[in-house]
Amino acid sequence: MLTDYVLQMPRAVYGGEHALENITGIMQGVKKAAVFTDQGIIGAGLLEYPLSLIKETGVETVVLGDLPAEPTCDQTQEVINRFRESGADFIVAVGGGSVMDTAKLASVLSTENFCVRDLLDNPSLGEKGIKTLMIPTTAGTGSEATPNSIVAVPEKELKVGIVNAAMIADYVILDSRMIKMLPRKIAAATGVDALAHAIECFTSKKSNPFSDTFALEALDMIMNNIEDACDKPEAMDAKKAMLTASFYAGVAITASGTTAVHALSYPLGGKYHIPHGVANAMMLVPVMKFNEPACREKFALAYDRIVKTDKTAETPEEKSAWIINRLDEIVKHLEIPSSLKDYGIGSNDLEFLVTAGMGVQRLLVNNMREVTPDDARNLYLEIM
Repeated sequence: MLTDYVLQMPRAVYGGEHALENITGIMQGVKKAAVFTDQGIIGAGLLEYPLSLIKETGVETVVLGDLPAEPTCDQTQEVINRFRESGADFIVAVGGGSVMDTAKLASVLSTENFCVRDLLDNPSLGEKGIKTLMIPTTAGTGSEATPNSIVAVPEKELKVGIVNAAMIADYVILDSRMIKMLPRKIAAATGVDALAHAIECFTSKKSNPFSDTFALEALDMIMNNIEDACDKPEAMDAKKAMLTASFYAGVAITASGTTAVHALSYPLGGKYHIPHGVANAMMLVPVMKFNEPACREKFALAYDRIVKTDKTAETPEEKSAWIINRLDEIVKHLEIPSSLKDYGIGSNDLEFLVTAGMGVQRLLVNNMREVTPDDARNLYLEIM
């Protein structure tokens, strides 16, 4: 656990049943807003209401809506170039992690001094030039809370995280109306992504009182609501809990950091284009089983918080086993793919995965138990 730590958060976070209506006040003084989104959001009709609220204020808008899912650094740069040409003085992101990550990068690359590829080598080059409003449409990535942006780097066949405190949003709106009709498949994958954020940050070497506060609350809310939120379209209380928990888990990332689950999942997305949440779901239980000897006390604390009634586990070993078993139950219940074979990945790919995964030392150094190349190899073999 860290002995020196810091908590960085957005300037203002609006939640509740009518959170979107705060757009009117946020837009005061804005002349032109660039709205980052994607075709899935537009096609689902989710952009209509936020955009109408912006336009009601008299603010001019330009919609940048052709961002692909999980974009490369160069695709992200193309959108940022169009943003620069728009002359907008404010950024609104309506979407999932890729949309918000791109919008955050645009906010620190509003001039032509640097590009996305420059930040791959030196993230600190980015400087906040434009204020941002994040409106998440999934309950999972937590991007609305973090200083992180994830982009794929084609030549490395890997996803890379760009981290710069200047990318933390100025405003966030958490309105459960934006996730009410989220397809179960997407709700499941993004929800498990948030689950991974929470438990990884809680068991990270960088954990601290700030991160533990948010990570443990997120873990409690997610593990007790994720199944209903995904299974039942009208379970709005569960969906509200997931949206809040996703944000909390994102805050935990800013104060702590994810570990081997995310590190080993990055090559699965970078080369094989497995959705980020699915890749994390695949790695979650194997890594937590591997980490159990080093994280037993933390798992026991999580059990004490999460289990409200019928507390059958008594020893730290029993409590820890319960947590890992519950994680496994959730992933199976949500029917998330669990084998790399589903994506045509086999033994011939193993050494690439080991090399690429071990290259994500930014996150592996956070893991409570050291991960060697042999360990990584065995973890990948578990899901082949």
